Amino acid sequence: MADIDRRDFIMLAGLGVGATAVGIAVPLGQSASTADWISTSLKPALFKRPMPVQQAMSPVRLTDQYGEYLHFELTERPGLAQILDPGAPKTPILGYAVGAGAPTVPGPLIKVDQNTRVRLRVHNALPTTHPTFGYGGVATSVHLHGSASLPQDDGFPDDLTTPGKSKDYWYPNSQGARTLWYHDHAVHRTAQNIYSGLLAQYHIQSPWEKANLPQGQYDVPLMISDAIFAKNGQLAYMDRDFSGMWGDVITVNGVPWPFHNVERRFYRFRVLMSTLSRSMTLSFVNTRTGGVLPTFVVATDGGVTPPQQVTTWRHASAERYEVMVDFGTCRIGDKVELRNASAKNNRNYLRTNKVMQLRVTRERTDTRWNVVPTPPDSEISTVMRASADAARRTRHIDMKHDDVTNEFSINDILWRDVRASQWNIFADDKESERPRPGDYEIWRIENDSGGWFHPMHWHLADFRILKRSGGSGRVEAWEKGPKDTVYVGEGERVEILVHYAMPPTTYPDGRSTGQAGANGHLGGRYMIHCHNATHEDHDMMAQFLVAPASGEVDLSPAHPNHPVFGAPPV
Repeated sequence: MADIDRRDFIMLAGLGVGATAVGIAVPLGQSASTADWISTSLKPALFKRPMPVQQAMSPVRLTDQYGEYLHFELTERPGLAQILDPGAPKTPILGYAVGAGAPTVPGPLIKVDQNTRVRLRVHNALPTTHPTFGYGGVATSVHLHGSASLPQDDGFPDDLTTPGKSKDYWYPNSQGARTLWYHDHAVHRTAQNIYSGLLAQYHIQSPWEKANLPQGQYDVPLMISDAIFAKNGQLAYMDRDFSGMWGDVITVNGVPWPFHNVERRFYRFRVLMSTLSRSMTLSFVNTRTGGVLPTFVVATDGGVTPPQQVTTWRHASAERYEVMVDFGTCRIGDKVELRNASAKNNRNYLRTNKVMQLRVTRERTDTRWNVVPTPPDSEISTVMRASADAARRTRHIDMKHDDVTNEFSINDILWRDVRASQWNIFADDKESERPRPGDYEIWRIENDSGGWFHPMHWHLADFRILKRSGGSGRVEAWEKGPKDTVYVGEGERVEILVHYAMPPTTYPDGRSTGQAGANGHLGGRYMIHCHNATHEDHDMMAQFLVAPASGEVDLSPAHPNHPVFGAPPV
């Protein structure tokens, strides 16, 4: 574990560009792994506050000329949240709010049925200057992470809604049951905007999922984050020259190290790692026996999967793992800790090895959803059933770090290069080589960036991990389901089978409906990027084209699916 260097000290002392003014609780030169704290705030207590559980928003059901849809409306606004313990100062946040209400961290949960058309209207009521970090023009772009959306609804980083404006995002929800999340995606400000509170979960449900996986109080969303807090309660931000932001305070659903009461039965936890950079290695441990609870991965980023029993699992930023955990093996009064054994090249502090506590307080009161189900093939993403022989081509993705400019690149491309080349990642792009909706491709990803791991995320596409070399050299049990984000470790080579989804066709006013075949799709541009958000902001983003059947892609601003001009804010 690297020592804290002089620049880290300056950043934490508030003298670095973009840093919040805080003190430092670590002697200069002391190893970060042995430091008690970076935060100078009052230290949150372990397992003293209950964990909030987000309740689903109530939409308005409307009808237009294309049929029925659900309307959700949110406002991005500043606020104060009691993240630290009562008695400590409140923390200024930026968050999503319903109506005239206060913003919350995380934001409101959205739950919808499969194939239900949704309009999400988002108003930007944020200040012109960030109240904590001081940058001007707090523009936003909402990305529904994991959704096969049209480009103009996908949260393109340059599709910015500035303060005082609003944008409608249309989502088809035509994919299978899965846990998604929506978060800010503004160019070069993604990390700090998410860190400030612009993030929330979004669930697509199917009849099979409702009947067979735990629901209601037994279906618990967990959003795990980490942060640094100044003495006055403000968030402090230290990204170590854009290499990563590792906080010393772990929060779950916006509360540091909370507890949650459970019955002696199976629960489903929808675990989202909403950290900016930190990855974790998680397990549920009974503190009385020291044993690990029976834990089954029942869904990954791209939806349900045949269950895999695990004792622990590695979890990187933006990945989602749905796990069923059996508290029936516990006694009343037992306390179970969700613990973090970390992974290589994180920065750990006194309590970053603990996440939350589960208290077994009573016998089960509902006998439903108390077995681990195996989903039928019809519920599982098609990429899991496809043969690698279905791939039309193989692409190579090489990730690097420039020690001189301190920038991260994909295939030697930075975001400014992508912009200059009309948003096309592949320099040898030809019409015959462009993917069409429904295509399969093999992508071979090489991490040659040095001492960093990268959680790589594809927009639009689901994929299956075929093989790993370097690192463990194997595809782990927990990641044997459909994915949209993959952990690529230091020096690793990962091979994946990518399936380009077929988002619905579009009407002239930008609204979407139904499921289009390849011939009905107009083509468009989608992103690939690292979900270590500090890497993403420093310039580890690229773009790929999805072509219509003709292979020609209209890159002009007049294209109805243009990612910036197709549905501009008003």
